[in-house]
Amino acid sequence: MCGRYILIDNIKSYEKRFNAVAQQYSARVNLPNFNVVPGALAPVITNDKPNEIQFFHFGLTPFWAKKPMYLINARAEGDHNSDDDPNYRGAKGIISKPSFRKPIRSQRCLVIADYFIEGPKKEKLDKPYLVYLKRQPIALAGIWDEWANKETGEIIHSFSIITTTPNKVIQQIGHHRSPVILHESDERKWLEAEHLNQITDLLEPYTDDEMNAYPISKRIKSPRENDIDLLQAIGEPILPEIELKVFRDLKLQGMGYTKRDERSE
Repeated sequence: MCGRYILIDNIKSYEKRFNAVAQQYSARVNLPNFNVVPGALAPVITNDKPNEIQFFHFGLTPFWAKKPMYLINARAEGDHNSDDDPNYRGAKGIISKPSFRKPIRSQRCLVIADYFIEGPKKEKLDKPYLVYLKRQPIALAGIWDEWANKETGEIIHSFSIITTTPNKVIQQIGHHRSPVILHESDERKWLEAEHLNQITDLLEPYTDDEMNAYPISKRIKSPRENDIDLLQAIGEPILPEIELKVFRDLKLQGMGYTKRDERSE
């Protein structure tokens, strides 16, 4: 399950990376965000507006729901692979799940992230790891929906991150799921694909040798915690490296950029 992830940069950097322009967003949007939690507004790029960065709520509410549901993850296998076999490569049952069968066909999105958090299946966020790639930011495969509050008339746009079987790095953490991380060359394919087999072919674990992870403080478990020190390693990375670059490089960059700075330019 991917229930926490991290955005370390400002919106202009994400615009440049994804060649998309951000819509105006409210003060409720927090960038950088060192602890993106369910319910937060976060940047996505949808298939119907592929040149625009929008801000949707993390946790999908299907259009037919009577009240908000906050489905943060959508399992690629659906009801298949009940034993959580990491080598499973069978049918993608997501295409038949009531909450996901419409979005997977026609409402897909890129979920912008820099890093994500996983913990062992048993300890979960009591023993969290920061997972990172050799490149940042990344795009996670997501689906989105639009829900209308019948009492207030408010329209809510929300998204889920699709999960799949773990690669070897995630297995060493002790977790049985991993978000679907799209290769950069597959990002537009995810948005533009028209046939189900093209879509489901992309729902596979990410390359092992481009990923690593290290343990961080369990402060990340609290939705109230949101500061750069959450990224500080408290142990060695799963795979050996010459140095821990993530936290060090962030400290060198400085994180004083705010939305107010952006508006003043």
